[in-house]
Amino acid sequence: MNSPSTHFVSSRRMSLYDPIHQINTWGENFKTNGSLNPSLPLIDEEDVRLDSQSEDASNGTLGTSKKYDQEANKPVEKIQRRLAQNREAARKSRLRKKAYVQQLESSRLKLMQLEQELERARQQGLYMGGGLDSNQLGYAGSVNSGITTFEMEYGNWVEEQNRQIIEMRTALSSHIGDIELRILVDGIMSHYFELYGMKSAAAKADVFYVMSGLWKTTAERFFLWIGGFRPSELLKVLVPLIEPLTEQQRMDVQNLGQSCQQAEDALSQGMDKLQQTLAETVAAGIYMPQMATAMEKLEALVSFVNQADHLRQETLLQMSRILTTRQAARYLLALGEYFQRLRALSSLWANRPREPA
Repeated sequence: MNSPSTHFVSSRRMSLYDPIHQINTWGENFKTNGSLNPSLPLIDEEDVRLDSQSEDASNGTLGTSKKYDQEANKPVEKIQRRLAQNREAARKSRLRKKAYVQQLESSRLKLMQLEQELERARQQGLYMGGGLDSNQLGYAGSVNSGITTFEMEYGNWVEEQNRQIIEMRTALSSHIGDIELRILVDGIMSHYFELYGMKSAAAKADVFYVMSGLWKTTAERFFLWIGGFRPSELLKVLVPLIEPLTEQQRMDVQNLGQSCQQAEDALSQGMDKLQQTLAETVAAGIYMPQMATAMEKLEALVSFVNQADHLRQETLLQMSRILTTRQAARYLLALGEYFQRLRALSSLWANRPREPA
């Protein structure tokens, strides 16, 4: 039987810039469920077609001279009715374009206002960026209700994670049975999956916010990759903490790590390609067609965040299947404590003694 790594390498020959295929192939190879929903286009193709026809009608370029000759033979009333319909369609097309341009301008003004608020927050010392203790997760005074909701939910999520870490540490030290331990393991796994759902909703509200990691502490952001951590890197630093493993477990974990690395490479290459095409589109001009195309490409960015979290979720699921219940409990404890220490490091760094200027 081919290993996950071998299967993944063969899938890469199909397309270096097809991360969705890479993730789905990887997931099927391990017999897991779950699929990624493709992003929907921002612009309705029927509207584009109607706009194009309306534009031609308004400029008097619809049809050839031969068609005009044919129209001349039709009743005058029918021709006048058709011309009136064309004028009305052209008028509606111009109104839609005007509304869209106004929307873009409004978004630009909101962005400028947000940048000003951030600058004022930094000057007042509100934007700590150094940890959860300050209760300043992400934007200070964000006008985006979706992001504000996420910041509150994430703060509660971290508090619950801290409680679960204490509970798991106590359970392991008291040597409770595997049945009770499995309940705790499943609870922590579900807690991580809730975070991925929260991030998906936040990415729809503001994908740049999620990608930038402003909701995380400074030390966590140092290791950030598409809105989170690289699963392959976590395996490298955490698996040695749960030794001993059987030879078969080591082989399975090694194959899992290689599959994660290949999936991460596929997503990273896709991100690089998206960044390049988006930069070229923006550089081409600030007119409506270019900006509309750029907006479409940003929808793909939301999909990349969801795919990266899908990979993180699948890695947790696979580890829970490879490891015994007690090993899985130790792995999840090590994972939670790792994040705790990064947050603590951020607070220590933010509050370190500084030499007087």
